[in-house]
Amino acid sequence: MTQTTLATVRLDKWLWAARFFRHRAQATEAVEGGRVHLNGQATKPAKAVKLGDTVEITIGEQHFTVEVLALSEKRGPATVAQALYRESEESRAERQKVRELKAMAAAPGGDARGRPSKQDRRRRARFEQGFG
Repeated sequence: MTQTTLATVRLDKWLWAARFFRHRAQATEAVEGGRVHLNGQATKPAKAVKLGDTVEITIGEQHFTVEVLALSEKRGPATVAQALYRESEESRAERQKVRELKAMAAAPGGDARGRPSKQDRRRRARFEQGFG
């Protein structure tokens, strides 16, 4: 794997190689959609990433702030991908806090799988019959 021998790598390639996204097209789409910032600024997928840069990534409800430790254009095993960056302690703490809050939140009706209960289905049927 070509690590640290490169001076720069495209942002979308690095995000894909670091395994933040399954496909490079997803990484490109995230950068174009403004969900990835390089050194605090919105950027384009072809922007060059260098060692020491800070990348902020938002994937769904998760927000990562990472420092670039190594460069790679190729996607490798997860253990190698994790060596490409270091997540900040603030980022880890924030993600952990969000995870705990989400676990404590009650499901909006129905069972744990998200299916409506029998009572929920009956309420919906009564609602639809009365108005439609």
